Amino acid sequence: MELDPVLIARWQFGITTVYHYWMVPLTIGLGPILVFMQWRWMRTGNEMFLRMTKFWGKLYVINFIMGVATGLVQEFQFGLAWSEYSRFVGDVFGAPLAMEGLLAFFFESIYLGMWIFGWKRLSKRVHLFSLASAVLASILSAYFIIVANSWMQHPVGVELVDGRAVMTDIFAVLTNSTAIAAFSHAIFGALMVAAGVIIGVSFYQLWRRRHDGIDTVDAKGHVIVGAAPAIPGRDALDHRVWLRSLRIAGVVSLAAFVGVLGTGDVLGKLMYEQQPLKMASAEGACHTGTAFSVLSVGSLGSKDCDDITPILEIPGVLSFLAKGDFTTEVPGINELLPVYEERYGTHLPEDEMYGDRSGEEIDYLPIVEVTYWGFRIMIGFGGLSAFASLLALWLTRKGTAPASKWLMRASIASIALSFIANSSGWVFTEMGRQPFVVAPNPVMNDGIFMFTAAAVSPGVSAGELLFSLISFTVIYGVLLVVELFLMRNYVRGGIASAMPELAKESEDEDKDDADSRDGKGRGHRDDVLDFAF
Repeated sequence: MELDPVLIARWQFGITTVYHYWMVPLTIGLGPILVFMQWRWMRTGNEMFLRMTKFWGKLYVINFIMGVATGLVQEFQFGLAWSEYSRFVGDVFGAPLAMEGLLAFFFESIYLGMWIFGWKRLSKRVHLFSLASAVLASILSAYFIIVANSWMQHPVGVELVDGRAVMTDIFAVLTNSTAIAAFSHAIFGALMVAAGVIIGVSFYQLWRRRHDGIDTVDAKGHVIVGAAPAIPGRDALDHRVWLRSLRIAGVVSLAAFVGVLGTGDVLGKLMYEQQPLKMASAEGACHTGTAFSVLSVGSLGSKDCDDITPILEIPGVLSFLAKGDFTTEVPGINELLPVYEERYGTHLPEDEMYGDRSGEEIDYLPIVEVTYWGFRIMIGFGGLSAFASLLALWLTRKGTAPASKWLMRASIASIALSFIANSSGWVFTEMGRQPFVVAPNPVMNDGIFMFTAAAVSPGVSAGELLFSLISFTVIYGVLLVVELFLMRNYVRGGIASAMPELAKESEDEDKDDADSRDGKGRGHRDDVLDFAF
């Protein structure tokens, strides 16, 4: 069977991007929560907030490093595997990517380094400022990346010059309505991811304290906080760290879910205006109507829209998603396909840039199974994540987690919910744009669009792409194992894993007790590299 370089290149970009995006929302979402925790420590001097900052900060740094390692590949792919795309959009795409690399990522790296190595070497205010600056830079980095991606979804501020998109208005590109809505949606989604991780880990640690017999409950189920002096960090303050972390994350998760719903509603209405066929395929809507499909079935892989059979529909909901009312008729797939064919042609141009695909008939219909279920997985798992947060708050209302091992396992598994929701949302967004790599702006209709078939590097063979696909998949698989191993070890190690000084203090106390009997004393030396390592 002949290998298709376009398909392999798309698989490679999809796998590496989705993997990289598993790191991104945790970094972005955990950052503001960390800033809040360290700010509370600076204002109150409460060691609880210091412990929270150091533990969650350790996970933040591990995840950040993995995100950098996997993110470097992304920009190189544009030149190596997608050179025709880079040539077409380079004048536009390069600007936000340059801002992301030279401005946002530059400051993010510097200030994060100051924060990692600045414990007890910088003043509390400067140290907090360095963390806040790194977090702000990571958010700006996400904004510039989403600006670039949103231009692919809805090109603005450009004109076509000699077959290339040339930017004429940087302000229009940076304030693209799609970018603003997608950015806010992604930030709220990232907060849900970070909150889900904090809730899952905190619930586990509260359960573990009960399992180890450190904490008990009274007749009414209220916690009786204990301590294990022989285990560094497993004191009464340790209980407060996990309970307060869970409480903070629960509130963040529920508030972020409201934000996700609001920004998602805005994105749905923009999608109706800018990419109506994506909206129709997300609903499996063959014909014009108002009903939202709760469940539809069809023949797997069929390109015949009439094979799709609605099982359960809610009248008016699709109209609300598209226009904010319950009566607007939303065009279906069968009505939209002729419109696309009339505007953008029925066959790919006879041009060498399309290779073997020159003159091939264009299939404007995205893979409906992917868009339909991707949209529902995004909504469903996002809702489940919010429900899990609410449930965790309820189950710990008496100050500890239930003793049930199944609930503990469910809390760990719930961490994956928001990751799945975020990933499926991006898969839906990108797959729904096909067959375009740069979707046309239906308002401008000025020829600023590009078919995916024309975007791949002409000098790269299918075999070379297959080799890099397999290589990246294996390498990224190894990195995934490394990250999960590190995260698991530090989570199981608890606060002491992020604060080795707690173990040293315990050792020092024992030695001081022994030394005091001999008339000797011993001071404590803290090494900042303990946290960095």
